[in-house]
Amino acid sequence: MNTQLVIFDLDGTLLNTIADLAASANYALEKLGYPRRSETQCRAFVGNGVTKLLERALPDGAKTPENVARMRAVFQAHYDAHNADATFAYPGMADVLATLAQKGIKLAVASNKYQSATEKLVRLYFPQIEFCAVLGARENVPVKPDPQIVRDILQSAGVAKENVLYVGDSDVDMQTAQNAQVKACAVTWGFRTREQLLPYAPAAWADKATDILNAL
Repeated sequence: MNTQLVIFDLDGTLLNTIADLAASANYALEKLGYPRRSETQCRAFVGNGVTKLLERALPDGAKTPENVARMRAVFQAHYDAHNADATFAYPGMADVLATLAQKGIKLAVASNKYQSATEKLVRLYFPQIEFCAVLGARENVPVKPDPQIVRDILQSAGVAKENVLYVGDSDVDMQTAQNAQVKACAVTWGFRTREQLLPYAPAAWADKATDILNAL
């Protein structure tokens, strides 16, 4: 495989964001008068975007579109102010990105986090890295595992799907890669276990950041 482009998921792949996501979700739950959720519960809720995270966090019987919308407004205001409080880049990730760039491989981010937060966090934690595309959840564009976000990146980068590696940590990511018909590398340090990802039979596995280089 002649890899010309590596697309990275953000949450659970490049950055450990779970503490800040859980803090903002719990802030919103408390503001609406609902019980808090544990960080472990929130870890299972993430992957399909903020709206789905908040719907899952609400208790049974309260998962209405109206409650989700109210929660989202509170969540987003809090998360915008606090999304870098406890978030950190996974060990070695910045060096791997730099190595890939030095090899002439294009880099992109495909996230289900809303666009403004995706852009902010990528700039903040990887300021020296040049990405050809940084895409998050956008209005009127279906979220992953729909393959549209990957197709948009491929078009922007001018790279054929045969020359792409998609790196992610979740079942949503593996499904996205399958739907976009690109090779997948599953990382094991994120928000899902190896056992949860095994059924998707990814082309490569990464137990540490440098394993991504071997997947090429």
